[in-house]
Amino acid sequence: MLQCFTRLSPALCAALLLLAPSLARADEGMWTFNNFPSAKVGQAYGFSPDQAWLDHVRLSSIRLARGCSASLVSKDGLVMTNHHCAHSCIEQLSTAQRDYVQTGFYAKEAKDEVKCPDMEANQLVQITDVTERVKAALAGKDGKAFSDALKSVEADIAKECTGSNGDTVRCDVVDLYHGGIYNLYKYRRYQDLRLVFAPEFAIAFFGGDPDNFEFPRYDLDVSFVRIYDQGKPLDSSANYLPFAKEDAKDGDLTFVSGHPGNTDRLDTVA
Repeated sequence: MLQCFTRLSPALCAALLLLAPSLARADEGMWTFNNFPSAKVGQAYGFSPDQAWLDHVRLSSIRLARGCSASLVSKDGLVMTNHHCAHSCIEQLSTAQRDYVQTGFYAKEAKDEVKCPDMEANQLVQITDVTERVKAALAGKDGKAFSDALKSVEADIAKECTGSNGDTVRCDVVDLYHGGIYNLYKYRRYQDLRLVFAPEFAIAFFGGDPDNFEFPRYDLDVSFVRIYDQGKPLDSSANYLPFAKEDAKDGDLTFVSGHPGNTDRLDTVA
């Protein structure tokens, strides 16, 4: 379930993990933000997320366009993500005199934050059900005709959504449940991201990729970048996820949001 925030996906998810002290097991599930079983969660755990809470978490969750999940963690556009998600930026900003991959990077002041050459952040601002329109376009079609019709209607819907705002808006039609539902995801695009902090690669990737799927992990797999909007730090005061003042405890109800590419949730232990 923790894979929920590791890779890019057209579907945003929310994951629920309950650490039961006596049984030490997880009672988990995965849902899109517009199909969350709030009533069932409320009956089982005494907390029923309302739409305002779900919207807040969705808007506080960021997708990095190259394929990573991230979170807004301050009122002025600070974004936290995995180290490897900012690795290409760190490489591009390195020089023969200063290898930030080897030594790490830290901007002591706002003026020291350096723009990443080609990093983009997407914020999911709207989800619209377009199932009827897509299925109408696919009716009676099979094989190549089906594939061509699907590509055409998805392109039309996305183009209508984006309009002339391609620099600031991105729209994707995604299929869920093997084509049972089609949703239009509208993103706000941010293309001015600046590196704030990244540890040296040796500690950020200690243990290699195998340890990426282990808990606990003995490394510092984190990077911070800041979103700038019109030359100024993004005002994210309305939606961000502040750091907790206390550690999570056994028995706490925990939600994780992200953009999974895949989860292998149905694989058996064998």
